[in-house]
Amino acid sequence: MTTKGDPPASSDAGASSLPELLGQIDAIAEGAPDSDTIATGFPSLDRSIGGGFRRGDLAVLGGDVGSGKSALALAIALRSAERHSVAYFSGEMTSQRLMERVLAIEGRVRIDELRQGALDELARARVGAAVIRLRERLPRFGRLSIEAKTGLAEGWEEAGVPDLVIIDSLQGIGAGRRDAAEEQATAVRALKALALDTDVAILATAQLPQLATRPDRRPQLDDFGALGAVKHHADLVLALYRESMYDTARDVEGATELLVRKNRHGSTGYVDLYFYAQWMRFEDMLDPDR
Repeated sequence: MTTKGDPPASSDAGASSLPELLGQIDAIAEGAPDSDTIATGFPSLDRSIGGGFRRGDLAVLGGDVGSGKSALALAIALRSAERHSVAYFSGEMTSQRLMERVLAIEGRVRIDELRQGALDELARARVGAAVIRLRERLPRFGRLSIEAKTGLAEGWEEAGVPDLVIIDSLQGIGAGRRDAAEEQATAVRALKALALDTDVAILATAQLPQLATRPDRRPQLDDFGALGAVKHHADLVLALYRESMYDTARDVEGATELLVRKNRHGSTGYVDLYFYAQWMRFEDMLDPDR
């Protein structure tokens, strides 16, 4: 029981953590890694959102059907896995199909050539180099079949809690017993709670199929639907826009805008990416891969 004159129960804890927080800020300023942040591996995006995804946060990546949401989510998983533990859950592809995409992205080859064994000598060398390079830093792949937030964390005790969890996609969560918008809203709230409870960063993709019916196809916050749950509960909302999907007359093939529609911890805006559709590979326009 708190008597008159006693400080609130949380005051001491909050005050005692301030020096520690200031110490962390000073350490980061001197070059120490930020343990609270998971870099996406795309330098322009990381600069735009304060270094990357933050632990305890829910990020949502949306776009039209065929815009490359899964390809970008997988690219982020691969790049983040260079320094962090990453778990990738797919509701659309098996681990084998995901691995084919990994080799296409990293080896810069077409999936149909991979499947048919139709690689020339140079392409085969690139794929072989990718296998060696990725051997120790692949994400953990899993199938997405979730009815409650506790289902996602099954097996974490054995494999360890990941730093970043990627869900592809929000539409794949749920048991199909309720209205789709209500299920997605429930999934958003559950994923946000899971991020807070486990201190991991979570990125979920979302399909936004209604964009082609209006003049400006750039996704807005309200397009994410889910009864407003994404707009209100996500900490970071990203949206993909590829003009070449809607205007084939202009020479803009591959040019991609990644729009930051919501950023609870900073500013909004956009970054320029380039999409190599034949390899399903995204690259940063300002900091392209060598």
